[in-house]
Amino acid sequence: MALQTPRQTVQLDTVPLRPRQFVFVPLENFSLHCMASAVDCLRIANRMSKRTLYSWRLLGEGGEEVTSSAGITFRLDGDLMELSREETVMVCGGLDVRQATTKRLLNWLRREARKGLAVGGLCTASYTLAAAGLLDGKRATIHWENQDSFAEEFDEVTLTKSIFVIDGNRMTTAGGTASIDLMLKIIANDHGEELANAVADQLIYSTIRTDQDSPRLSIPTRIGVRHPKLSRVIQMMEANIEEPISPSLLAKDVGMSTRQLERLFRRYLNRSPKRYYMELRLQKARNLLMQTDMSVINVALACGFASPSHFSKCYRAHYNTTPYRERGSHAARLSV
Repeated sequence: MALQTPRQTVQLDTVPLRPRQFVFVPLENFSLHCMASAVDCLRIANRMSKRTLYSWRLLGEGGEEVTSSAGITFRLDGDLMELSREETVMVCGGLDVRQATTKRLLNWLRREARKGLAVGGLCTASYTLAAAGLLDGKRATIHWENQDSFAEEFDEVTLTKSIFVIDGNRMTTAGGTASIDLMLKIIANDHGEELANAVADQLIYSTIRTDQDSPRLSIPTRIGVRHPKLSRVIQMMEANIEEPISPSLLAKDVGMSTRQLERLFRRYLNRSPKRYYMELRLQKARNLLMQTDMSVINVALACGFASPSHFSKCYRAHYNTTPYRERGSHAARLSV
Protein backbone atom coordinates (compact mmCIF):
# COMPACT_ATOMS: atom_id res chain seq x y z
CA MET A 1 0.00 0.00 0.00
CA ALA A 2 1.37 3.43 -0.96
CA LEU A 3 1.92 5.85 1.87
CA GLN A 4 -0.07 9.06 1.62
CA THR A 5 1.71 12.24 2.63
CA PRO A 6 -0.36 15.02 4.14
CA ARG A 7 -1.29 17.70 1.65
CA GLN A 8 0.71 20.86 2.11
CA THR A 9 -1.30 24.00 2.78
CA VAL A 10 -0.23 27.61 3.04
CA GLN A 11 -1.60 29.72 5.86
CA LEU A 12 -2.59 33.22 4.77
CA ASP A 13 -3.93 36.24 6.57
CA THR A 14 -7.27 35.30 8.15
CA VAL A 15 -8.96 38.53 6.97
CA PRO A 16 -11.46 37.44 4.30
CA LEU A 17 -10.52 38.56 0.81
CA ARG A 18 -12.73 39.09 -2.19
CA PRO A 19 -11.57 36.63 -4.87
CA ARG A 20 -9.59 38.12 -7.73
CA GLN A 21 -11.70 37.54 -10.84
CA PHE A 22 -10.15 36.38 -14.11
CA VAL A 23 -11.92 36.41 -17.45
CA PHE A 24 -10.35 34.06 -19.97
CA VAL A 25 -11.15 34.77 -23.61
CA PRO A 26 -10.06 31.77 -25.69
CA LEU A 27 -9.88 32.58 -29.40
CA GLU A 28 -10.83 30.03 -32.03
CA ASN A 29 -7.95 27.52 -32.42
CA PHE A 30 -6.49 28.62 -29.08
CA SER A 31 -3.67 26.72 -27.40
CA LEU A 32 -5.25 24.34 -24.92
CA HIS A 33 -2.03 23.97 -22.95
CA CYS A 34 -1.61 27.71 -22.44
CA MET A 35 -5.08 28.29 -21.07
CA ALA A 36 -5.29 25.09 -19.03
CA SER A 37 -1.93 25.81 -17.38
CA ALA A 38 -3.04 29.29 -16.37
CA VAL A 39 -6.39 28.15 -14.97
CA ASP A 40 -4.86 25.25 -13.09
CA CYS A 41 -2.42 27.56 -11.29
CA LEU A 42 -5.41 29.51 -9.93
CA ARG A 43 -7.24 26.33 -8.96
CA ILE A 44 -4.24 24.98 -7.09
CA ALA A 45 -3.69 28.32 -5.33
CA ASN A 46 -7.24 28.06 -3.97
CA ARG A 47 -6.67 24.46 -2.93
CA MET A 48 -3.33 25.09 -1.21
CA SER A 49 -4.61 28.12 0.69
CA LYS A 50 -7.96 26.48 1.54
CA ARG A 51 -9.61 29.69 0.39
CA THR A 52 -11.18 31.01 -2.78
CA LEU A 53 -8.49 33.47 -3.73
CA TYR A 54 -9.32 33.36 -7.43
CA SER A 55 -12.37 32.83 -9.59
CA TRP A 56 -12.61 32.60 -13.36
CA ARG A 57 -14.98 32.29 -16.26
CA LEU A 58 -14.74 31.85 -20.03
CA LEU A 59 -16.16 34.48 -22.38
CA GLY A 60 -16.08 34.71 -26.14
CA GLU A 61 -17.89 35.94 -29.21
CA GLY A 62 -21.34 34.41 -29.43
CA GLY A 63 -21.14 33.12 -25.87
CA GLU A 64 -21.69 29.49 -26.85
CA GLU A 65 -18.56 27.46 -27.53
CA VAL A 66 -14.99 27.65 -28.83
CA THR A 67 -12.65 24.98 -30.18
CA SER A 68 -8.98 24.66 -29.31
CA SER A 69 -6.22 23.83 -31.79
CA ALA A 70 -6.33 20.30 -30.33
CA GLY A 71 -9.91 19.93 -31.56
CA ILE A 72 -11.44 19.98 -28.08
CA THR A 73 -14.53 22.20 -27.78
CA PHE A 74 -15.36 24.21 -24.65
CA ARG A 75 -18.69 25.68 -23.60
CA LEU A 76 -18.37 29.39 -22.83
CA ASP A 77 -19.89 31.08 -19.79
CA GLY A 78 -21.10 34.02 -21.83
CA ASP A 79 -20.63 36.49 -24.66
CA LEU A 80 -18.22 39.43 -24.64
CA MET A 81 -19.93 41.55 -21.99
CA GLU A 82 -19.25 44.58 -19.86
CA LEU A 83 -16.82 43.84 -17.05
CA SER A 84 -16.03 45.42 -13.73
CA ARG A 85 -12.78 47.34 -13.31
CA GLU A 86 -11.48 44.77 -10.81
CA GLU A 87 -11.51 41.89 -13.29
CA THR A 88 -8.42 40.68 -15.15
CA VAL A 89 -8.77 39.70 -18.80
CA MET A 90 -6.59 36.96 -20.29
CA VAL A 91 -6.92 36.51 -24.05
CA CYS A 92 -5.73 33.04 -25.12
CA GLY A 93 -4.31 32.68 -28.63
CA GLY A 94 -3.03 29.83 -30.71
CA LEU A 95 -3.09 29.04 -34.41
CA ASP A 96 -4.23 31.58 -37.02
CA VAL A 97 -4.50 34.35 -34.46
CA ARG A 98 -4.86 37.02 -37.14
CA GLN A 99 -8.06 35.41 -38.42
CA ALA A 100 -9.37 34.86 -34.88
CA THR A 101 -8.83 38.54 -34.01
CA THR A 102 -12.12 40.04 -35.12
CA LYS A 103 -13.22 43.66 -35.23
CA ARG A 104 -15.80 43.05 -32.52
CA LEU A 105 -13.19 41.54 -30.22
CA LEU A 106 -10.81 44.47 -30.76
CA ASN A 107 -13.54 47.01 -30.01
CA TRP A 108 -14.51 45.12 -26.86
CA LEU A 109 -10.91 44.98 -25.64
CA ARG A 110 -10.40 48.71 -26.25
CA ARG A 111 -13.62 49.57 -24.42
CA GLU A 112 -12.83 47.41 -21.41
CA ALA A 113 -9.18 48.53 -21.28
CA ARG A 114 -10.29 52.15 -21.02
CA LYS A 115 -11.71 51.27 -17.60
CA GLY A 116 -8.21 50.44 -16.39
CA LEU A 117 -8.54 46.65 -16.37
CA ALA A 118 -5.43 44.50 -16.39
CA VAL A 119 -5.27 42.71 -19.76
CA GLY A 120 -3.02 39.81 -20.73
CA GLY A 121 -2.27 37.92 -23.91
CA LEU A 122 -1.25 34.26 -23.66
CA CYS A 123 0.78 32.69 -26.47
CA THR A 124 -0.03 34.40 -29.79
CA ALA A 125 -2.74 36.62 -28.25
CA SER A 126 -0.05 39.28 -27.84
CA TYR A 127 -0.92 39.96 -31.48
CA THR A 128 -4.54 40.63 -30.51
CA LEU A 129 -3.55 43.06 -27.77
CA ALA A 130 -1.16 44.86 -30.12
CA ALA A 131 -3.79 45.06 -32.87
CA ALA A 132 -6.12 46.71 -30.36
CA GLY A 133 -3.43 49.27 -29.54
CA LEU A 134 -3.14 48.03 -25.96
CA LEU A 135 0.62 47.44 -26.18
CA ASP A 136 1.62 50.77 -27.69
CA GLY A 137 4.69 52.04 -25.84
CA LYS A 138 4.85 48.81 -23.83
CA ARG A 139 7.29 45.92 -23.62
CA ALA A 140 5.84 42.59 -24.73
CA THR A 141 6.65 39.08 -25.87
CA ILE A 142 5.02 36.48 -28.13
CA HIS A 143 5.63 32.89 -29.24
CA TRP A 144 9.02 32.72 -30.98
CA GLU A 145 7.41 31.55 -34.25
CA ASN A 146 5.50 34.85 -34.42
CA GLN A 147 8.35 37.15 -33.40
CA ASP A 148 9.37 38.10 -36.95
CA SER A 149 5.89 39.03 -38.15
CA PHE A 150 5.07 40.85 -34.90
CA ALA A 151 8.24 42.96 -35.12
CA GLU A 152 7.44 43.92 -38.72
CA GLU A 153 3.86 44.90 -37.94
CA PHE A 154 4.03 46.67 -34.57
CA ASP A 155 6.86 49.21 -34.48
CA GLU A 156 5.32 50.95 -31.47
CA VAL A 157 5.73 47.86 -29.27
CA THR A 158 9.09 46.96 -27.72
CA LEU A 159 9.29 43.25 -28.49
CA THR A 160 11.42 41.14 -26.17
CA LYS A 161 12.42 37.48 -26.17
CA SER A 162 11.39 36.92 -22.57
CA ILE A 163 9.28 34.07 -21.25
CA PHE A 164 6.71 36.60 -20.07
CA VAL A 165 6.46 40.34 -19.67
CA ILE A 166 4.47 42.41 -17.18
CA ASP A 167 4.48 46.09 -18.12
CA GLY A 168 2.07 48.06 -15.99
CA ASN A 169 -1.36 46.49 -16.39
CA ARG A 170 -0.42 44.62 -19.57
CA MET A 171 0.86 41.03 -19.53
CA THR A 172 2.09 38.83 -22.37
CA THR A 173 3.62 35.36 -22.59
CA ALA A 174 5.65 33.47 -25.16
CA GLY A 175 3.38 30.41 -25.18
CA GLY A 176 3.67 26.89 -23.84
CA THR A 177 4.54 26.62 -20.17
CA ALA A 178 5.15 30.38 -20.00
CA SER A 179 1.54 30.67 -18.77
CA ILE A 180 2.63 28.86 -15.62
CA ASP A 181 5.52 31.25 -15.01
CA LEU A 182 3.29 34.30 -15.46
CA MET A 183 0.58 32.97 -13.15
CA LEU A 184 3.11 31.99 -10.49
CA LYS A 185 4.44 35.55 -10.62
CA ILE A 186 0.90 36.92 -10.24
CA ILE A 187 0.21 34.60 -7.30
CA ALA A 188 3.49 35.59 -5.65
CA ASN A 189 2.67 39.28 -6.08
CA ASP A 190 -0.84 38.77 -4.70
CA HIS A 191 -0.17 36.37 -1.82
CA GLY A 192 3.55 35.77 -1.43
CA GLU A 193 6.32 33.50 -2.68
CA GLU A 194 5.40 30.68 -0.31
CA LEU A 195 2.04 30.11 -1.98
CA ALA A 196 3.54 30.43 -5.48
CA ASN A 197 6.18 27.85 -4.59
CA ALA A 198 3.53 25.52 -3.17
CA VAL A 199 1.59 25.77 -6.44
CA ALA A 200 4.77 25.02 -8.41
CA ASP A 201 5.40 21.97 -6.23
CA GLN A 202 1.92 20.63 -6.92
CA LEU A 203 2.53 21.06 -10.65
CA ILE A 204 5.91 19.30 -10.24
CA TYR A 205 7.35 22.45 -11.79
CA SER A 206 10.88 22.41 -10.46
CA THR A 207 12.31 25.51 -12.16
CA ILE A 208 10.30 28.71 -11.90
CA ARG A 209 11.46 31.05 -14.66
CA THR A 210 11.49 34.84 -14.52
CA ASP A 211 10.88 37.49 -17.16
CA GLN A 212 14.63 37.44 -17.81
CA ASP A 213 14.52 33.91 -19.24
CA SER A 214 14.28 33.14 -22.95
CA PRO A 215 11.46 30.99 -24.39
CA ARG A 216 13.70 29.20 -26.89
CA LEU A 217 16.32 26.55 -26.33
CA SER A 218 19.89 27.78 -26.53
CA ILE A 219 21.54 27.55 -29.94
CA PRO A 220 23.82 24.63 -28.87
CA THR A 221 20.78 22.68 -27.65
CA ARG A 222 18.75 23.48 -30.77
CA ILE A 223 21.43 22.38 -33.24
CA GLY A 224 22.69 19.55 -31.06
CA VAL A 225 26.26 20.85 -31.15
CA ARG A 226 28.22 22.54 -28.38
CA HIS A 227 30.81 24.44 -30.35
CA PRO A 228 31.19 28.05 -29.14
CA LYS A 229 32.36 29.50 -32.47
CA LEU A 230 29.63 27.75 -34.44
CA SER A 231 27.02 29.00 -31.96
CA ARG A 232 28.37 32.53 -32.24
CA VAL A 233 28.18 32.50 -36.03
CA ILE A 234 24.60 31.18 -36.01
CA GLN A 235 23.64 33.83 -33.47
CA MET A 236 25.01 36.53 -35.81
CA MET A 237 23.13 35.00 -38.74
CA GLU A 238 19.83 35.00 -36.84
CA ALA A 239 20.35 38.63 -35.81
CA ASN A 240 21.14 39.80 -39.35
CA ILE A 241 18.47 38.45 -41.67
CA GLU A 242 17.53 41.68 -43.47
CA GLU A 243 21.17 42.51 -44.23
CA PRO A 244 23.06 39.20 -44.43
CA ILE A 245 26.73 39.12 -43.48
CA SER A 246 29.17 37.45 -45.84
CA PRO A 247 30.79 34.15 -44.72
CA SER A 248 34.23 35.79 -44.82
CA LEU A 249 33.14 38.48 -42.32
CA LEU A 250 31.40 35.92 -40.12
CA ALA A 251 34.57 33.83 -40.06
CA LYS A 252 36.75 36.85 -39.30
CA ASP A 253 34.52 37.85 -36.39
CA VAL A 254 35.11 34.52 -34.63
CA GLY A 255 38.81 34.33 -35.51
CA MET A 256 38.62 31.73 -38.27
CA SER A 257 39.37 31.54 -41.97
CA THR A 258 36.49 31.16 -44.42
CA ARG A 259 37.71 27.66 -45.23
CA GLN A 260 37.73 26.69 -41.55
CA LEU A 261 34.18 27.99 -41.20
CA GLU A 262 33.10 25.95 -44.22
CA ARG A 263 34.59 22.80 -42.70
CA LEU A 264 32.93 23.53 -39.35
CA PHE A 265 29.46 23.78 -40.94
CA ARG A 266 30.02 20.72 -43.11
CA ARG A 267 31.18 18.67 -40.14
CA TYR A 268 28.40 19.53 -37.71
CA LEU A 269 25.45 20.62 -39.89
CA ASN A 270 26.16 18.89 -43.21
CA ARG A 271 25.68 22.09 -45.19
CA SER A 272 27.63 25.19 -46.10
CA PRO A 273 27.35 28.44 -44.10
CA LYS A 274 25.75 30.04 -47.15
CA ARG A 275 23.12 27.31 -47.36
CA TYR A 276 22.35 27.42 -43.64
CA TYR A 277 21.98 31.21 -43.79
CA MET A 278 19.63 30.91 -46.79
CA GLU A 279 17.44 28.44 -44.89
CA LEU A 280 17.15 30.86 -41.96
CA ARG A 281 16.13 33.68 -44.30
CA LEU A 282 13.58 31.53 -46.11
CA GLN A 283 12.11 30.32 -42.81
CA LYS A 284 11.55 33.94 -41.76
CA ALA A 285 10.07 34.71 -45.17
CA ARG A 286 7.60 31.85 -44.82
CA ASN A 287 6.51 33.10 -41.39
CA LEU A 288 5.94 36.59 -42.78
CA LEU A 289 3.94 35.26 -45.73
CA MET A 290 1.71 33.21 -43.41
CA GLN A 291 1.30 35.68 -40.57
CA THR A 292 1.21 39.16 -42.14
CA ASP A 293 -0.33 41.08 -45.04
CA MET A 294 3.09 42.31 -46.18
CA SER A 295 3.54 42.28 -49.95
CA VAL A 296 5.80 39.61 -51.39
CA ILE A 297 8.24 42.34 -52.40
CA ASN A 298 8.45 43.67 -48.84
CA VAL A 299 8.84 40.14 -47.48
CA ALA A 300 11.74 39.63 -49.88
CA LEU A 301 13.42 42.85 -48.73
CA ALA A 302 12.87 42.03 -45.05
CA CYS A 303 14.69 38.73 -45.57
CA GLY A 304 17.69 40.13 -47.44
CA PHE A 305 16.70 39.43 -51.05
CA ALA A 306 17.56 42.17 -53.51
CA SER A 307 14.83 41.26 -56.01
CA PRO A 308 11.48 39.44 -55.98
CA SER A 309 12.63 37.16 -58.81
CA HIS A 310 15.66 35.95 -56.84
CA PHE A 311 13.48 35.49 -53.76
CA SER A 312 10.90 33.49 -55.72
CA LYS A 313 13.59 31.30 -57.28
CA CYS A 314 15.17 30.49 -53.89
CA TYR A 315 11.77 29.94 -52.27
CA ARG A 316 10.67 27.52 -54.98
CA ALA A 317 13.94 25.58 -54.74
CA HIS A 318 13.51 25.12 -50.97
CA TYR A 319 9.73 24.76 -50.52
CA ASN A 320 8.76 23.48 -53.99
CA THR A 321 6.25 26.29 -54.44
CA THR A 322 6.32 30.03 -55.05
CA PRO A 323 5.71 32.68 -52.38
CA TYR A 324 2.48 33.71 -54.12
CA ARG A 325 1.13 30.16 -54.21
CA GLU A 326 2.20 29.56 -50.61
CA ARG A 327 0.21 32.55 -49.43
CA GLY A 328 -2.76 31.64 -51.61
CA SER A 329 -2.95 28.05 -50.37
CA HIS A 330 -2.63 29.23 -46.76
CA ALA A 331 -5.50 31.67 -47.24
CA ALA A 332 -7.60 28.93 -48.84
CA ARG A 333 -7.03 26.63 -45.86
CA LEU A 334 -8.15 29.34 -43.45
CA SER A 335 -11.35 29.99 -45.40
CA VAL A 336 -12.48 26.36 -45.24
